[in-house]
Amino acid sequence: MSRQGYPKQLLALLNDHSLLQNTVLRLNGLHGLAAPILVCNEAHRYLVQSQMAEIGYPDVRLILEPVGRNTAPAISLAALAAQEVDPEATLLVLPSDHVITKLAALHSGIRAATELATGGHLVTFGIEAAAPETGYGYIERAEAIQSGYHVARFVEKPDLEQAQKYVDSGQYYWNSGMFVFQSQQFLTALKMHAPLIAQFTEAAWQDRRVDQSFIRPNPKAFEDCPGESVDYAVMEVAKGVAVVPLSAGWSDIGSWQSLWTVSDKDSDLNVSKGDVIFENTSNSLVFAENRLVTVVGLEEVVVVETADAVLVAAASQSQQVKVLVDRLQDSGRAEHLLHRRVYRPWGWYEIVDEGPRHKTKRIGVMPGQRLSLQKHVHRAEHWVVVSGVARVTCDDQVFELVENQSTYIPQGSTHRLENPGEVLLEIIEVQSGPYLGEDDIIRLDDAYGRVEGR
Repeated sequence: MSRQGYPKQLLALLNDHSLLQNTVLRLNGLHGLAAPILVCNEAHRYLVQSQMAEIGYPDVRLILEPVGRNTAPAISLAALAAQEVDPEATLLVLPSDHVITKLAALHSGIRAATELATGGHLVTFGIEAAAPETGYGYIERAEAIQSGYHVARFVEKPDLEQAQKYVDSGQYYWNSGMFVFQSQQFLTALKMHAPLIAQFTEAAWQDRRVDQSFIRPNPKAFEDCPGESVDYAVMEVAKGVAVVPLSAGWSDIGSWQSLWTVSDKDSDLNVSKGDVIFENTSNSLVFAENRLVTVVGLEEVVVVETADAVLVAAASQSQQVKVLVDRLQDSGRAEHLLHRRVYRPWGWYEIVDEGPRHKTKRIGVMPGQRLSLQKHVHRAEHWVVVSGVARVTCDDQVFELVENQSTYIPQGSTHRLENPGEVLLEIIEVQSGPYLGEDDIIRLDDAYGRVEGR
């Protein structure tokens, strides 16, 4: 379900909101919070912006990374942004792919961590270990301080025997990857312990470009920045690091098995989403996106159905999905990149059918949005309106179409599709020609500042 073009953070796995949306919404009720700063990849900017608007944050500040450089550079950019608003700003750093079910405990932990951070500590949250997990790093606590502890050391992911010893000792926590610290305190520690990261991120920030609510650090400076985790670059080596214990129903949803653990279950301990029927099945998870899925006479399985792929796995082997993704990539397949539905800033499209000289798409254009003014060298297009109102530009003509009306866009014609209405516009597009790739677009004007791609 997670693809390169539509990552896990944007998926709705537990309720009607995505993991990203839930990360922001679970902070409701905490006092003194400024508007969130989101750091994400350039390619996901419109998806993230749209999801934030859906939950009441239309003007959220988005810092766009041209490439991924791990958490230390990302947090450095956020700290630099916060400094310009308030030199004494305190940062609450939250990965956007976690599940937390006990919000009162989370809020209490944040307040405790903030108290430590205002005293000059770099604070991390330690999850009270419920089991000897080998997929998490661990934090060993030292002497108590206020409502937390000094950190003795950070430990890499252990084997099962060592993890059991950590849990039995009562001195270790799972490393959550969530932090609270004063922005200036973090930047000072970064300059001391990872000076190249500090140098390149500051250069990228100072030479940034602002486009509407998008903040684009200088690409060259950021690409030259070393990629390191914040744990390795700062937290494991800095002085004054503290840990606040947290028991808040936390999970990082690292596998389908971990999602099953935190999900509501039926009487047979099954978890389902979509059109699913179980018969004589237990301890299983089944997600169905497009059609009926039935499971009969099985135990501890994971079945996930999407428009272009089906996964069937033993629950205990669900981590091996990562191996399958590598195999897809190595073989040149595209399933790991995009879903059948591809999102664009104006809406989305789905490929319904395609052959050597034809391709059929279902296209949805959001109210008030429009595609770029463009033309194609190799293909012609037929558009049929399924619902809504379409405003069509074709060379020197501009006209509107409604449901069941159609038009023809000749090869080489300058054209644009837009939605002037207040409801979603859906059309069927039939392409024909010798080459039907997405790169056969000569863009003449674009409302979203894009140069290539639809």
